[in-house]
Amino acid sequence: MESRGHVSQALPTKYRADYKSCSQSLPLDILWLPRSAFRPADGDLADCVLVVGVSRPKLAAALLSVTLLSLFLTFHVLYDSALYSIQAASIASAASEGRKILQNQESSRTISHPMALRKRLKIPRAPRPVRRLPQALIIGVRKCGTRALLEMLYLHPMVQKASGEVHFFDRDENYALGLEWYRSKMPLSFKGQITIEKSPSYFVTPEVPERVRAMNSSVRLLLIVREPVTRAISDYTQLRSRATPSAPALFSPGHPLPDAAKPFEHLAITPDGAINVAYRPIAISLYHAYLHRWLEVFPREQILVVNGDQLIEDPVPQLRRIEKFLGLEHKIGRKNFYFNETKGFYCLRNDTTDKCLRETKGRKHPRVDPAVVTKLRKFFVQHNQRFYDLVGEDLGWPED
Repeated sequence: MESRGHVSQALPTKYRADYKSCSQSLPLDILWLPRSAFRPADGDLADCVLVVGVSRPKLAAALLSVTLLSLFLTFHVLYDSALYSIQAASIASAASEGRKILQNQESSRTISHPMALRKRLKIPRAPRPVRRLPQALIIGVRKCGTRALLEMLYLHPMVQKASGEVHFFDRDENYALGLEWYRSKMPLSFKGQITIEKSPSYFVTPEVPERVRAMNSSVRLLLIVREPVTRAISDYTQLRSRATPSAPALFSPGHPLPDAAKPFEHLAITPDGAINVAYRPIAISLYHAYLHRWLEVFPREQILVVNGDQLIEDPVPQLRRIEKFLGLEHKIGRKNFYFNETKGFYCLRNDTTDKCLRETKGRKHPRVDPAVVTKLRKFFVQHNQRFYDLVGEDLGWPED
């Protein structure tokens, strides 16, 4: 840098006196020039302005370093501020999208800092299906349409069904395997779906009500019934179809005929003309004898009685009742059924396929003597009334 002497010689002659009056002996060797060097002035010290700086190289370097550091810090603060604003806007956008995904997440709290949202916002995991113990059971009755009912309910998107009859509660060897074994037999289901299992023998097995309550005291129970005489004849028909043909010797004189080979009338009526209540198809049709055990364990509102005869004739009204009972939205309608003229009953239809029950379902009943049918219906009148009293509903079954 130029010294003060050089500066003085460089000034015009008329300003040199003013320069001498402005020059100060300062420790930093800072040079002052009079304003008169730029415009006319009286030469007062107040009219002097600072023009050039330091004549000492080390001090000049120090001042330059301080200046550069100040500039760096200034730009760093500005950069951080801009970056923070961009980051805050990005997180705010993520928060808006997160509220759409997590509609149930609490969103009423005030967030004092945008970064706080990142700690609160959790990316939802894709739901995974698991095996759950059933929330509903079809407990019976045998030959009243339990399979048809299960398949119809499976049309609902919020229902999952066990593929077969598990017989967990009615068979000691299965019950001894424990609930985890039972759970392993259940289908995969998502949260909110209802798992249903059906085993018709649950209804007539004495130990089952208590065992079911031990699993889930709030389980929903579906009991499907049909007119008792029709059910008994259907039961007989199935038993006869399952019987293995006997060797010819068994039909020879001196060998009694197996029950499956006997006519229904001979099995349902004793030789003295009384009703054979020991015959299994007749005994199971005495619904009140089994229902009272369930009502000793479960409140009436946890058991829905489904009219199996009406389910066959017109499925939709009965299914609407069941959907309401299970807390499901009404989804199953007439679009899900079509009448099969060959089989004589309704088949199922969903968005992708049609389905009828197996050939063994809806098999033709043998002809039964009308006098025997009338006798049986009269016998069941009092028993049906006791059942009506238990369920609080008259199902209107014929009395003769």
